[in-house]
Amino acid sequence: MSMLIAAFMFIGLLALSFAHFLWAIGRTWPIRNEQLLAETVVGTEGVTRMLSRWLSLLKAVFFIAAGVVALALADHDGNGAPLTLLGVPLAAIFLARGAASYTAKWQARHTHPNFRLNDKRVYSPLSLFIGTGFAVLVILRLL
Repeated sequence: MSMLIAAFMFIGLLALSFAHFLWAIGRTWPIRNEQLLAETVVGTEGVTRMLSRWLSLLKAVFFIAAGVVALALADHDGNGAPLTLLGVPLAAIFLARGAASYTAKWQARHTHPNFRLNDKRVYSPLSLFIGTGFAVLVILRLL
């Protein structure tokens, strides 16, 4: 069961990493231009450009590393406490991101309709899924 959860988490995290890597090298996939991509991904009022390429690269590395941690957490024969403890902040980060989108402050900050639609349908549910996955993997390691 753990490996199945981790595998699904890894697929989502790999996709996030791939997209952020493409944005880090200047591609606008899957959107046709940078302004529309920024409106869809960043979502703040008046945004016309994507965030720093270095930030996108850092996020790409973070997402792939989180995916590797998810797979490692599913291996119950691996290193115990340090790895299990690493899953706790990862669960908190993803759960906080997913939950934040349902707050009035988040909605007031991210007003662009393209972002709001994708946040409701994709970004927040994926964050909540990944955060819940990390929490479940940590709990299963402790049992």
